[in-house]
Parts: sequence; C-alpha cells; structure tokens
Amino acid sequence: MTGWLTPEEWTAVRLSLLVAATATAASLVPAILVAHALARGRFWGRGALDVLVHLPLVLPPVVTGYFLLLGFGRRGPIGSFLAETFGIVFAFRWTGAALACAVMGFPLMVRAIRLSIEAVDRGLEEAGSTLGANPTLVFLIVTLPLSLPGIIAGAILCFAKAMGEFGATITFVSNIPGETQTLPTAIYALTQVPGGEAGALRLTFVSVVISVAALAASEALARMVNRRSHAL
Repeated sequence: MTGWLTPEEWTAVRLSLLVAATATAASLVPAILVAHALARGRFWGRGALDVLVHLPLVLPPVVTGYFLLLGFGRRGPIGSFLAETFGIVFAFRWTGAALACAVMGFPLMVRAIRLSIEAVDRGLEEAGSTLGANPTLVFLIVTLPLSLPGIIAGAILCFAKAMGEFGATITFVSNIPGETQTLPTAIYALTQVPGGEAGALRLTFVSVVISVAALAASEALARMVNRRSHAL
C-alpha cells in the first residue's frame, strides 16, 4: 500500500489510525463507568449527566470543536493550565485530534455499553451480593464480563466515528499535513485542488477497507465472546 499511496497520503492513514486508536483507548474506561452509572445508578443529576454525555450527538460537530478550542486551546482555562503545569498541548496537535474524536465517539460507546449492562440479569448481580461480594466485585466478576459484547460494539463504534470525524477535528486542530491531517481532512483537502481527485479516491478506498475490517473484527469478537459465554 505504501507504493500505491503517496508519502503524504500514507502519513494521513497512519495518523488516522493512531488518532482513532488513542481516542478509543482513552474513552474505554470512562465510558464503562459512565454507562454503569446511567444504567444502574440512582443519584441526583443523573438526567443532566445523560444529557451532557449525549450532547455531542445533537450538536453540530463544528460547535463541539469550537467548544474544545475555547476550553483546551492555548488560551483556554483547561488548555493553558495543562500547558503551563504539565506541558500538555492539545490545540493544533494530533493529541487534540484524538481528544476531539474521543468526545464525538464517547456517546456512541456509552450508549452501546449501557444497553448491554441494562440487559444483564439483575438476579445474577443480586446472587453475587448475597454471596458476600461488594458492589465493585459484583461489577468486575458479573456485570463486566456479561457486558463484554456491548463493550466491544461500543469500542468499534467509537473507532469508526473517530476514523470519520471531520467537523470537530478541523475546527479544533485545523488541517496540518503530518500533524493533524487525518483521512477525512486529507480527502477534503484533495477535493479542493486541481488534479486531487485521484488521491481523494485512493484515500476513500482506504477508508472503506478500514471500516469494513473494523466491522468484521467486531463481528468475529462478538461471536467469540458469545461462544465462550454459552460454554460457561
């Protein structure tokens, strides 16, 4: 593939995979905790948390990216604190692209995991509690394993969303070749220049291949998990 794509196009592919994988990995544990809180928790502010989590799904991606720029930009309250205290910079860096993709994919991951947790038989969780397990242990040994198909589905959805994210990414980190230019922004850039149609078509084909591979991997993992669950 490296001979078929130009070096710049190959860089965009690798950066997209890095950004999507980082966004998915960083979102996984918070998504599981938030999904469990929404599925099983009964606390003040639960409705507000639900709205906040799903807000990126209904807001225009450009608006989400602008909010990230206001908060995590070099002059933003969070961005300036992180830069001055820890030397962490998100704006106009690939890490910022990963943050934007994580924010956009987080609601999809939470929703898939939440539905999976809600489908777990409460009787099994109560049985674990009667045997002396505390709530954390019940979650780890009962709820979490039974929710694994939803976790896998949520991770794949987040990864796919990250691979295709455009609006929030280009607003927050711009379209800098080699630094923040992912597949969607590279395709957009190629469509804006004369003679760029061939490159845009190549990258589109790569995007389709990666998406199909991710879906196939998701189905294979889900089947494997289901077989193991039935075996137990």
